[in-house]
Amino acid sequence: MSSDPKNLIRIARDGGAEAPVEPLNLGERVRSLRRARGWTLEQAAGQAGLARSTLSKIENGQMSPTYEALKKLAGGLAISVPQLFTAPSRGQVSGRMAVTKVGEGQGHATTTYEHELLAGSLSKKQMLPYRARIRARDIAEFDGWVRHDGEEFLFVLTGVVRLFTEFYAPVDLRRGDSAYYDASMGHNVVSLSEEDATILWVTSLA
Repeated sequence: MSSDPKNLIRIARDGGAEAPVEPLNLGERVRSLRRARGWTLEQAAGQAGLARSTLSKIENGQMSPTYEALKKLAGGLAISVPQLFTAPSRGQVSGRMAVTKVGEGQGHATTTYEHELLAGSLSKKQMLPYRARIRARDIAEFDGWVRHDGEEFLFVLTGVVRLFTEFYAPVDLRRGDSAYYDASMGHNVVSLSEEDATILWVTSLA
């Protein structure tokens, strides 16, 4: 069985059609972001370094902010300028949640990794979290590079691993160490510790 996480990604995906994109009202978007943080107009304006009256006019569609004002506003909200113009993916809070108790994940064993899919009950996830036991001890055990779409975050739970990547020198990671990388870049992980190391992997599905 292949160790390529593409197999896990195919399991986790739900091929639903995307919802149509609706025009964005900047004022409503800013108000929504402010209220989501529990801020008053005064608090948000202070965070952004803008006058309260300016922020009020932006929220009520009474003025078109300059790019400098947009940068200040985005900085105050701790987001990027493009995110000001990106509508939330859902019109309301979905309230989705999944709890996976120890040992209750969906197991998928390979010759090099032993994966345990987490939050398997949720469809249309934006991230694929899974716990992995690293069986491989040598890069030669892999049939070439593992590569797939998206970005990936790796966090070492136990043991020591060596992360091989296509464009960087191998790096050794110990418990508590982590790595974030482009998953379309070839990558493989082997255990260096006497016992199989375990890691948490989170792969983006977007």
